[in-house]
Amino acid sequence: MKKTFAIASQVRRHAVLCTAAAALFTAFGASQAAAATLAPVVANATTAQKEQIRQLYLQVLGREPDAAGWAWWAQALDNGTSMDYIAAQLKASEEYARKNGGGSGPTASGGLPAIPATTYNYYVSPTGSDTAAGTKAAPFKTLARAAKAATRASTTVWVAPGTYAGGIKTTASGTASSRIYWVSTIKWGAKIVPPASSTNNSAWDNRGHYVSIIGFDVDGSKIGSGTKWTTGLYTGGSYSMIQGNRVHHLATTIPCNSAGGSAIGVDSYYKGVKGDVVGNVVHDIGPAGCTYVQGIYHSTSGSIVNNVVYRVGSAAIHLWHDATDIKIINNTVSSSVFGIIVGGGNFYFTSAGANNVHVHNNIVYDNQYGISEQGKTGTGNTYKNNLVFQNPKYNFRLLNGLSHTNTISSNPMFAGYSRTAALPNYKLSTSSPALGRGIATYAPSTDIDGRARGASIDLGAYQQ
Repeated sequence: MKKTFAIASQVRRHAVLCTAAAALFTAFGASQAAAATLAPVVANATTAQKEQIRQLYLQVLGREPDAAGWAWWAQALDNGTSMDYIAAQLKASEEYARKNGGGSGPTASGGLPAIPATTYNYYVSPTGSDTAAGTKAAPFKTLARAAKAATRASTTVWVAPGTYAGGIKTTASGTASSRIYWVSTIKWGAKIVPPASSTNNSAWDNRGHYVSIIGFDVDGSKIGSGTKWTTGLYTGGSYSMIQGNRVHHLATTIPCNSAGGSAIGVDSYYKGVKGDVVGNVVHDIGPAGCTYVQGIYHSTSGSIVNNVVYRVGSAAIHLWHDATDIKIINNTVSSSVFGIIVGGGNFYFTSAGANNVHVHNNIVYDNQYGISEQGKTGTGNTYKNNLVFQNPKYNFRLLNGLSHTNTISSNPMFAGYSRTAALPNYKLSTSSPALGRGIATYAPSTDIDGRARGASIDLGAYQQ
């Protein structure tokens, strides 16, 4: 049978690739429950599509696809993802694994949520047209055009792999039961870059409530003319979710001044509350040593969970302004100036300070400063079961007589750590002291790649 995509036949001989690919399939694979709900999608897949899925499984994993695999890949194809793109992703995984001794590093391998069925669906593709209807058969071409269409609750915007101009603003709101979802159909497949002439200082400015932004790659490395980006993904709305994105090489050449910037910003300025930042990879942010540009900058309530953040000009994770009632759990932060800052100041609507902030199960390694409280903080903050090591200025600095408990002070022994590598491998080696040392309180059920944590919770973003 003639194949419509190509993967090297020697792939079975490379255990490294099989391991990386297995992680990709397992993490991207839908649950059995989700598979059942996607049964109509599988049934509607063409014979050619089914054969493509089957051949991909056989060549990469050496087995027939299971029900969850059938469902997920059929949905991916149904949403416009090409098998050629999937094959290219697997080849990239093979190349990375070959160069890094079997590690997969922080790659595009799962951890995305299942998207529920929504009443309205729009599609975006680099080959589309902004005069089209925005359907699967006639997709839009730009994110800006999709933003004009996605104005109602219970809407999903499916964005196919490709490169898109950023600098967009979204203002529409969903509801608690009917969110608005913006989804890259392949994790990190839809890349957002600066336009040729930028008029905005952010890649994406969201002001809507109950909005999820999932799976995009925000790359600020190729700067055009006009306004330089100081912020990647920004949300001022309530109950927002920024999940599974990669934000990198952003604001590296901006002036270092109090205007500031961040890769991911969750803000209370527009009275937003409950913003969640989950499973993102953030790196190479801001001019080196500039104290005004942060990795994840959070100034309201919510959570910061399962993120990998490294090489940030100031703080990898920074709470400020009206930040309070936040869970900072199972993150890996490294190679920055500050690891995690918990504090409040320059208040918008309150002067209570950062209180009821829970910092558990994080790895804070090889920064200049470790975990600190700054500005105004409360006595309800907790610091439990963190690995904090090799932060020469200090590992901990807490206020109000608070102390940290069950702290591990030793090298985390990552699988392939480097301060300078393009993609350091922050997964834990089999001899890491971070294995099984987490506390269950507030711990997520899965890691950054969607792998179940179980009863023995590892520290950091990755479960071994």
